[in-house]
Amino acid sequence: MNQVKEVKEGDIVLARHVPAAVAWAGGLNFFSQDQEFIQAGTWGYGAGKKLLPHIHNEVKREVLWTQEVIFVKKGSIMAHVFNTREEKIADVEVKEGDLIILLRGGHGYTIIEDDTQVLEVKNGPYVGPDLDRRRF
Repeated sequence: MNQVKEVKEGDIVLARHVPAAVAWAGGLNFFSQDQEFIQAGTWGYGAGKKLLPHIHNEVKREVLWTQEVIFVKKGSIMAHVFNTREEKIADVEVKEGDLIILLRGGHGYTIIEDDTQVLEVKNGPYVGPDLDRRRF
């Protein structure tokens, strides 16, 4: 059965894989915990559904980690998940329609299929490649 799978290092959630069947099951579904720096959810509604207009209040937040959401629109990728000690601990195949939420540790990717298309969303502000990340 398709279900959300977490890659963990002890109590630290490094990544959360959301298969397409779960991501697009209908209604409003969020796959992030309230305390996480990135909030990721999906909508699945029929015609005529109205979502009330709203504005987001200015709220000061302290962001400690860049977190990412990867959505595979077409094709597939292999997400390589590393713990906080830079040791690879999982390979997660992310297929068309799937999401993967990357919360801590490290990550890298291998494109599996030609013409793969991916949407990446991460929290900001972006402080540039030298301060934002370190390659290993």
